[in-house]
Amino acid sequence: MKKGAGVTPGAVSADWPAAAEPMARGQSDESVDLTIRLIRGDCVRGVGGQFAASRRPNGQVITAENPSRPPQGCSADMDVLKSLGHPEEMYNLVKYKMGGCRSVMPKLDYEAMSESLRTCYVYLNQTSRSFAAVIQALDGELRHAVCIFYLVLRALDTVEDDMTIPFDKKVPLLHDFHTFLYQPEWCFTESREKDRQVLENFPTISVEFRKLGQEYRDVIADICHRMGVGMAEFLEKKVGSMKEWDKYCHYVAGLVGVGLSRLFSASQLEDPEVGRDTELANSMGLFLQKTNIIRDYLEDQQEGRAFWPQEAWSQFAARLEDFAQPQNLNSALACLNVLVTDALRHVPDVISYLSRLRNQSVFNFCAIPQVMAIATLSACYNNPQVFQGVVKIRKGQAVTLMMQATSMRAVQCIIAQYCQEILQRMSLTDPSRDKTLLILDLIREKTRSQDTLPSRIHHLSPVYLSAAMLLAALSWQYLSASTGQPMSTTDMQGH
Repeated sequence: MKKGAGVTPGAVSADWPAAAEPMARGQSDESVDLTIRLIRGDCVRGVGGQFAASRRPNGQVITAENPSRPPQGCSADMDVLKSLGHPEEMYNLVKYKMGGCRSVMPKLDYEAMSESLRTCYVYLNQTSRSFAAVIQALDGELRHAVCIFYLVLRALDTVEDDMTIPFDKKVPLLHDFHTFLYQPEWCFTESREKDRQVLENFPTISVEFRKLGQEYRDVIADICHRMGVGMAEFLEKKVGSMKEWDKYCHYVAGLVGVGLSRLFSASQLEDPEVGRDTELANSMGLFLQKTNIIRDYLEDQQEGRAFWPQEAWSQFAARLEDFAQPQNLNSALACLNVLVTDALRHVPDVISYLSRLRNQSVFNFCAIPQVMAIATLSACYNNPQVFQGVVKIRKGQAVTLMMQATSMRAVQCIIAQYCQEILQRMSLTDPSRDKTLLILDLIREKTRSQDTLPSRIHHLSPVYLSAAMLLAALSWQYLSASTGQPMSTTDMQGH
């Protein structure tokens, strides 16, 4: 999960508070910007629901917010300008700024927690950044179980990330890590990773783990064990075949989806079938993980990493890095579309999974990353920008999706609309065209009963829309100036 829960979670930040006391007063103003990065698509490195172990083969780290990546746009205001041609996005940005986020990001009472649990939430915010808010929006005791689940896997991943730990020492640590949950004094002080506090102060995490109900402890320990074994397997193994790609994504994202689903059922907020159906839960994680691996081609190449499966890229090039050369654009797009099509095959499972959820907080927790992923995948499809820069969805687009994706009907409409965008950009000569059409037909079958999402402003005249956009832009500038910074934690959390 290094720097990326999806789920994928967020990166470590030196600016975050190092003690529990600030959290008792509410999250810092930075967390809103971090959650905005989540909904924009800057994070979500995998997981079925929210976060995933963001690891890649050969000790490479999946980063939701990689420190080597350029700043996210010149400014938040410039990002907002991109939504001016989309009046509903401007409407939702202003609504969000004025407190519309509270329905999905409620305030959490830290003062009622024990000192050790409060410290766990500090670590959650320090190491998860992107998903801290949505994890904390879960209902009841499930919130604490998922928080501890995340921190345990973060600690496991920190061991796996640390290249200073000798291989012959790291493998046993990964295999045995689940046993440390029941050793009150166990900690690891030899790590040099930024997240090392979760290892150095592991007793604080493990004591809260042992306070959880047996039904939660069994799930967390089991997933920790299976993930540790999988991490050890891929320490020095490259992803070659498409089956190996699925297996790797299962270890780092699918297993988290499975674990989360079992926690949902254990909490009795969801039916037992949600936790039993591991195939659907696995697909939730694989869809998120594959989307981000696809999107991050250029960033990974620039950092000397390669995670597209060789079975796919070797059909079109002698070397994966060749796709970054302009003269190889046609081959690059052909390979890109093969991988997008492979990721799309998980969407019917995503729809089936989400349709089973009954608790609103669990639904939001699971649905928001999935609609962000389908929007990102649609933006990547047949897009040369994947090989030339960074493909992102607009901030206004992300906020609109987050505010809409609170019902199954809305999610199905969103998925159908982005699949239609993929269809419209499909090339007649694309080698994977037939497969893409087939999977789009399957997805359409799952969403065909749904009508288009109603827009609050689609019926307005062009003149009125222009005035509305201008008013929205001016309102945004005023609200940003009055708060002193764009998109603060106060905005996000309603504090």
